[in-house]
Amino acid sequence: MSKLSSLERRSALTLAGVISLRLFGLFLILPVFSVYARTLPGATPWLIGLALGVYGIGQMCLQIPLGLLSDRIGRKPAITLGLIVFALGGAVAALSHTLTGIVLGRALQGMGAVAGAGTALAADLTCEANRGKVMGIIGVSIGMSFLLALVLGPPLEAIAGLPGLFGLTSLLAVAAIVMLWWQVPTPTCQAMPMKVTCRTLAAMFADTRMIVLNGSVFFLHALLTASFVGLPLLLTDVLHLPVAHHWMLYLPVLTLAAVAMGALLPRMRDIERATRVIVGCVFVLGLSLAGMAWGGNHLVVLGVAATFFFAAFNLLEAAMPSLVSRLAPAALRGAAMGAYSTSQFFGAFVGGALGGLALGRLGLYGVFGGAAALTLLWLPLVVYGTRRIAGIPGMADEPA
Repeated sequence: MSKLSSLERRSALTLAGVISLRLFGLFLILPVFSVYARTLPGATPWLIGLALGVYGIGQMCLQIPLGLLSDRIGRKPAITLGLIVFALGGAVAALSHTLTGIVLGRALQGMGAVAGAGTALAADLTCEANRGKVMGIIGVSIGMSFLLALVLGPPLEAIAGLPGLFGLTSLLAVAAIVMLWWQVPTPTCQAMPMKVTCRTLAAMFADTRMIVLNGSVFFLHALLTASFVGLPLLLTDVLHLPVAHHWMLYLPVLTLAAVAMGALLPRMRDIERATRVIVGCVFVLGLSLAGMAWGGNHLVVLGVAATFFFAAFNLLEAAMPSLVSRLAPAALRGAAMGAYSTSQFFGAFVGGALGGLALGRLGLYGVFGGAAALTLLWLPLVVYGTRRIAGIPGMADEPA
């Protein structure tokens, strides 16, 4: 790969800041929500899981439309519109005193579906040879925001409560808008919109590699959201670790996971090798979740299992968007990234809903056992994809 130009470096760092500010606010809720939500009037395991994952419905419905809109009116206006809606949703959740109100606020947050347009903007600002590097920088920033949110979420909740965290997500969204227009460069060579038909979209989505990547991100975020239905409760109720001290587990676990991600990320430069890594990550995720279900009552076992889980999660979260952006035609890149993000957030909704059901019917350890079982559905997809991809030209041979 060639060296990043000054424009590409600035684009990567500033856009990483915009994306990370929004996701940091979203991630802040994960480590504390299920513990707080069960104290609200009318709380049930199903409703807790729904509130945690319901934002995925809005994301699922609007990622492709906003991606297509960004192809037409420009990335920045579309991203700004989504961030405004996201901020309004955070305000609704912050002002709600019932779990039903929080569900409505989270659903509104989900309608700020800017992930696809944001990733497409990153691709517009970089050349093909350096796109993997830029996406890697953004992926690392997302991983760092995830780490900081899990570490800072519990003590911040102890200070300001969950309403305070939701209010903070709105402020972070406003800060992201300011950074977007003040710091992020505007593309000068965004592909001209092409006529989009059902046939052109279907041809892109039917590509085996797109099916593997979209399906993989669906399962990945289903597993993550389901896990966070149970993990805060496991730390609080079984290991008797106060919520404000949960960072003592998350900090070393996510630090080790980030190191592992950095070591393995270069292996995912092309689609064929990347798919093999995805297969390995699916195995690691399944075994890690099984370890949480079997030995989650022991801090050491939980720590080791969580380290492997987050290492595999961070690796896939950082690498797969780059693969999608390199695969998609330039004129449909926003739509392609929208479809990818649709799969991602639909997975979050399904994971939250299934996690809540498992908590109510199977108990705390059943949440992790059920999540581990989901990997048995994921594995055939990536194994099938690996075999099919062997006969398909690499992404480097295709137009960006």
